[in-house]
Amino acid sequence: MAVNFPSIEPEQLHPVPGVTLGWAEANIRKPNRKDVLVIAIDEGASVSGVFTSNRFCAAPVTVCREHLALGKSIRALVVNTGNANAGTGESGLAHTRETCAELARLAGIAPEQVLPFSTGVILEPLPIERLKAGLPAALSNVRAAHWYEAAQTIMTTDTLPKAASRQVSIEGHTVTLTGISKGAGMIKPNMATMLGFLAFDAAVTQPVLDALVKDVADRSFNCITVDGDTSTNDSFMLIATGKSALPPITSTEVPAYAALRQAVTEVAQTLAQLIVRDGEGATKFMTVRVEGGTSVPECRQIAYSIGHSPLVKTAFYASDPNLGRILAAIGYAGVADLDVAKIDLYLDDVLVAKAGGRYAGYREQDGQRVMKQSEITIRVVLGRGNAEATIWTCDLSHEYVSINADYRS
Repeated sequence: MAVNFPSIEPEQLHPVPGVTLGWAEANIRKPNRKDVLVIAIDEGASVSGVFTSNRFCAAPVTVCREHLALGKSIRALVVNTGNANAGTGESGLAHTRETCAELARLAGIAPEQVLPFSTGVILEPLPIERLKAGLPAALSNVRAAHWYEAAQTIMTTDTLPKAASRQVSIEGHTVTLTGISKGAGMIKPNMATMLGFLAFDAAVTQPVLDALVKDVADRSFNCITVDGDTSTNDSFMLIATGKSALPPITSTEVPAYAALRQAVTEVAQTLAQLIVRDGEGATKFMTVRVEGGTSVPECRQIAYSIGHSPLVKTAFYASDPNLGRILAAIGYAGVADLDVAKIDLYLDDVLVAKAGGRYAGYREQDGQRVMKQSEITIRVVLGRGNAEATIWTCDLSHEYVSINADYRS
């Protein structure tokens, strides 16, 4: 069951001028479910993305990187669920290129103007004929208002569709932003087994968009973890259609860029946090904030050590204030010169450890009170600098094991 997952209604998702979305049921893995998505993009848009750090990346990731490197105008994205097309060798690459070529033929564009994405089971051949057969229906179904249906289409073990939207005013001009994401398991930063697609109607030059997507990813999707596994297919894409009346943003140094970055980051953080809230078997949403470090990477390193620990995560599932597990995770995070005698640990407002040892005023019933909540903040104060970092994670339950034991059945 998702943790405090907000209600998302289709009418809450603003259409983004310059983007239309269509879906089809192609029986990629299971019948009677949306499993092919086409996102059509008007001429003149800028598109940029970041992808998995997993060396065993999926064929679509390889082809996406190739197509983006060519510098051509991207006109369409195609996504299939049910099959990751990863660990499929040369035939997987051939199937990905065949998918791009077929969509390009149907849409009247070049294959290099198509970006492909897949998610699902690894090490199984992509049913290319089924995928190709679903493309005409997806194309005939494209609508500007299909964001909610698009979010449904890209789900795998997700229990709920994930989407976010807002409109902001930048220098007196309205900018519309809408995005979708998917992911529930095999979630770890850099990136996670997630797909994220976020479009807005501001005009942004390609170099600025390339900088923006990396910055936003580092503040959102690279700050989440469910189980510590980095997937083969992770992708986060930004689409800037240029349909807004806001003058084009050509530099990262102008105020309009800062305002746009803030808006895009907020939408991306919402999409990233929805993934954690829908983490496989999750019952608790946990914020891990590390303060007082010498650098942001150091703070993140310690935060991830806590967020990845099975012992920490299972203790929180059980509401068991066995909080020495957190101290242990801080200690083995790999910060060699860490002075544990300076560290304070809080659960929400409860001071648990001070100067590296149990706080004299800490009572276990206070810790248990916090751990019974569905939303919990773990705060670590290192006492060695001014840097800080925050990640979001969830607990680890019996249901997580059941979901992943049954995933292919």
